[in-house]
Amino acid sequence: MEKGKKFYTQEEILDELIGKVGTPERDEFEAKLKKEVDEYFIGEAIKETRKKQGLTQEELGERMGVKKSQVSRLESGKSITYSTIVRAFRALGAQTASLDLGSLGRVALW
Repeated sequence: MEKGKKFYTQEEILDELIGKVGTPERDEFEAKLKKEVDEYFIGEAIKETRKKQGLTQEELGERMGVKKSQVSRLESGKSITYSTIVRAFRALGAQTASLDLGSLGRVALW
């Protein structure tokens, strides 16, 4: 390590920029981050299941009654609402509203 240079941990940076754990700002940040990560994994689960079934985004969109662009946004973790997830699960033939993420586990809504 060069003299005079200090390295910071991720936790130290988060504490400085967002606030310490337990502060309202940090709690809000952590909740938003968790929501975004969850939405990403739901989108990935839908995409992987669509691909396993040999469907294009356009074909899944037709089954859902939406355009290909909506499927693209859904698979990228954007525009995720409960009703959209349910429509996607049903269009993919999910009997129990769960999708297998492989090594990541399962996503279940009911």
